[in-house]
Amino acid sequence: MKRVFFPLGAALCALLAVAVSRCTSDVEPDSYAVLAPAAFAEDAEAWEGVVSSLQQRHDAVVLRFEESPMELEAQLKEVAPRYVAVVDVPENIGRDYVIALNQMSRRMDEDPYADFLWGIITGYDAAGAQRMVDDAQEPMVLRTGVASIKELEAAKWFDAYAFVDDHQVGMRGEKKVGESSLTYSEIEYRTDMTGANERIRRFVEKRFGKDVPDVLRQFLEYYEGYEPDLVVTASHATEDNLEMPGSVGNLRCRDGRLYVDYPGEQRFVEDRDSRMVYLPIGNCLIGNMNNTRNSMAAAWMNSQKAATFVGYVVTTWYGRNGWGGLKYLITNPGRYSVPEAFYMNQQDMMAQMQEWSDSLTVLPFDYDTNYFKTLTPVLERLAEDRGLTEDEAFFWLGFWHDRDVLAYYGDPKWNVRMQEVQGESDFTVTSEFERLSRDEAAATGASRRCVITVETSPDFSLRRMQGDGFKEEHVLDLPFSYFFPQRLSNPVLPEGETRHIVLDENFLLLYDPAFEPGQTYTFEVLCD
Repeated sequence: MKRVFFPLGAALCALLAVAVSRCTSDVEPDSYAVLAPAAFAEDAEAWEGVVSSLQQRHDAVVLRFEESPMELEAQLKEVAPRYVAVVDVPENIGRDYVIALNQMSRRMDEDPYADFLWGIITGYDAAGAQRMVDDAQEPMVLRTGVASIKELEAAKWFDAYAFVDDHQVGMRGEKKVGESSLTYSEIEYRTDMTGANERIRRFVEKRFGKDVPDVLRQFLEYYEGYEPDLVVTASHATEDNLEMPGSVGNLRCRDGRLYVDYPGEQRFVEDRDSRMVYLPIGNCLIGNMNNTRNSMAAAWMNSQKAATFVGYVVTTWYGRNGWGGLKYLITNPGRYSVPEAFYMNQQDMMAQMQEWSDSLTVLPFDYDTNYFKTLTPVLERLAEDRGLTEDEAFFWLGFWHDRDVLAYYGDPKWNVRMQEVQGESDFTVTSEFERLSRDEAAATGASRRCVITVETSPDFSLRRMQGDGFKEEHVLDLPFSYFFPQRLSNPVLPEGETRHIVLDENFLLLYDPAFEPGQTYTFEVLCD
């Protein structure tokens, strides 16, 4: 593709939320590819049924690999799909597998951006993978939520919402159906430590003295009571467990189910009847299947019907990939589907990294070395060359660390999104195509013009466009972003365009837009 990149400003500005997207063009429908093993070792008929379901639903091409999906890189370049689903057994899926998928998605052409949206379709068994496919067949609007974070306490996105706080341990909040805001209260304390082992007793005594807030029990009361559409967590976790800070209990996995491990009490979490989205975007390691069906990821997909699951495969640190994806999702809710939100956030990351140093978009990161407190030799050299402060250098390190380590499980074309919030659809975006005249085509080398029009309402909010300051310690203000309704062919900006724009076949980013209320703004993109 042809790409135009104008340098970004010092501050990252302004995501303009889009209420309406429309595109009229004669571009062929975007293609979909399914990658699958040449032969499944066990239960082959059921796993082939998963492949067949995706193929039929999306009119997809099926490509086969012997050992790894990365064997298909050359074929993917020829097929050039916009969406890729990888069907595979959990025993094949681990940290390096996810990292390699992220990297391969950016190698379809010469630019640093991902050329397709991808998702892994898997499960505790073939039946679980099939359920993931079936649950993504119909669109879904996320209306209820439960979380272990305080950051969503505005609760404006939900008809009902409840949370336990993973920072101010002991706080909880709940918004019931029909209520307009949260009611806060203190989590009950656990006084009976019967059955607790010595390690837990020492932890409780050191942190709390005698009694401890029963955080996990309260979380589960909300979770099992509401059976929410969306779950967001950000507390201590591994591939094998999830705990709430200050809690003496753990969620663990066993035989494709979640079970609660309390002192003196163990029980299974109730299996769900309805599909959901799980975003453990602040948890370490929980997105790593670790090459086994006996993982937390598999248990959430299996017994809790997580049709989409997005999590880290390494120890989290800076958190831009996870928190940024959530910020794109909730900023102007309803605008992006879950896969689109996480895709757009990753491309925003790549655009910034390319400006800092082309090397950061391709250099491998050493995840077996603890760089959380020490700069890598690569960044030490870059920092010295660019005159960066230590804080600026760690900012770069955070992006580099997060570049390839988020796993997306689920159908990448599933139309699942937040419900719209009244009063926040304060602008619209439309796009239309027109054929160039013979003279224009000869002068530009393009055949069509895509005109993108942004109209802001009289009560348009710039701050809301920027993301309302959500999670600023991880994600600064977002740029205006636009995910093209269909992928463009060889897009370029017209001569004379001076705004800070990043353009790719799939998206457009505008930094420093400074949109004002009651105005109309247009962008022209030339393409084939």
